Amino acid sequence: MKERIEQFYKAFNSLEAENMVSLYHEAIIFEDPAFGVLKGEQVKNMWRMLCASQKGKEFKVKVSKIEISDEITTATWEAFYVFSKTGREIHNTIKAEFRFKDGKIISHKDSFDLYQWSIQALGFKGYVFGWTTFFKKKLQKQTNKLLSNYASKL
Repeated sequence: MKERIEQFYKAFNSLEAENMVSLYHEAIIFEDPAFGVLKGEQVKNMWRMLCASQKGKEFKVKVSKIEISDEITTATWEAFYVFSKTGREIHNTIKAEFRFKDGKIISHKDSFDLYQWSIQALGFKGYVFGWTTFFKKKLQKQTNKLLSNYASKL
C-alpha cells in the first residue's frame, strides 16, 4: 500500500490527475475541511479541478511519514502553492488517512488546521474569521460550487 500512496503523491506533484484518480475505488469517499465529504466522481473531479488550476504555476507536494497498519494507512504531506484569490503563498501540512479495498483507495480523509490555512490564504480576514464554523461552511459552499461548475463543463 505504501507504493500506492507514493504513486498518488508523485502524480499529484506532477499534476497528473488521471494517474491519481486511477488509484481510487469506484466507491471512493473523500473528506477534508475545505470540501467536506465527497463521493465517487465528485472526488475524482476535485483532483482534476485542483490539478488543472495549478498547471503552469509554482506548485509542489511533498509526502513523508507513510505508516501502514491492518486497516488504515496514514501519511503526512505538505502542499506549497499560491492561493489564486489573494496571491498569498501557502504551505499547508496535511495528515491523510487511507483505507483500501480490492487494492484501491476506498476512503481518503485529509485533516489540516483550517484556521492556520485561512490566515495564510486571507491574511487579517483569515485571522479574524478563519476559526469560525461560519467560515468553514462558507468555504465548503464556495469550493463545492466551483467543483459543480467544473464538473458541468466536462
